[in-house]
Amino acid sequence: MDFFTVEDLTAGYGKKEIIDHLSFSVDSGCLAGVLGANGSGKTTLLKAICGILPHTGSCILEGTTLEKLNPRQLSQRCSYIPQRSGISIDISVLDVVLMGFNPWLGLLERPTASMEQKGRKALALAGLEGKEQQNYQTLSEGQKQLCIFARALCCEGHLLLLDEPESALDFRFRYQMLERLRRWLSEDARAAIVTLHDPSLALNYCHRLLLLSEGKILGTLSPGTDSLPRMEELLEQIYGQISLARLPARSGREHLVMLREEA
Repeated sequence: MDFFTVEDLTAGYGKKEIIDHLSFSVDSGCLAGVLGANGSGKTTLLKAICGILPHTGSCILEGTTLEKLNPRQLSQRCSYIPQRSGISIDISVLDVVLMGFNPWLGLLERPTASMEQKGRKALALAGLEGKEQQNYQTLSEGQKQLCIFARALCCEGHLLLLDEPESALDFRFRYQMLERLRRWLSEDARAAIVTLHDPSLALNYCHRLLLLSEGKILGTLSPGTDSLPRMEELLEQIYGQISLARLPARSGREHLVMLREEA
């Protein structure tokens, strides 16, 4: 049985369908990236999976159909990180992270000492150690994104959905976030689906890539094993004429580099 499966998923806004009968699966431990042009349905896909958008079709996580769960049960299994947090009040960084435990707490029940310890550990993993008591509103946009990332990491859900988490981060932190996410996935039976604008980031850190165009899956890639010509053929349907190359870093690890070719 696949760890997470999407079957015949269709969703949109009002009468306008954005994603059309999508089906795919993700293995445990997999960081699955979603690439596509603006308007291809990347954000809509994540919102449908986590139940924010009405949809038809099924999303099955570890044998459980997510559509059959109530919101509390769903949030215990699945965490969603939007492009913007929407938090506009004065609140400490640690308290923002502890919000992630709300699905496990009763009305007016406070987070336990164990939860607070997990929250501090997650902040350190996200690179925000020492900022636990800082006002969340004083963080940069990139730091806010890392704080929300920490909130998702400290919880016990097995499916993490991230919508363009690199959009507010500088070059260094973009790569660090994906490295830390891969480490988190290796620690338990978990999977993550992340939409990305940066194809180079996706090619070098995602185990699998879903390529979307006009709400449909163009194809899937496994950057670690697929040939360069096959990847170029599919990626060109999104980005136009490109070239891929595998180049060694100083560490000896190979990196995929994508170049835009002249028309």
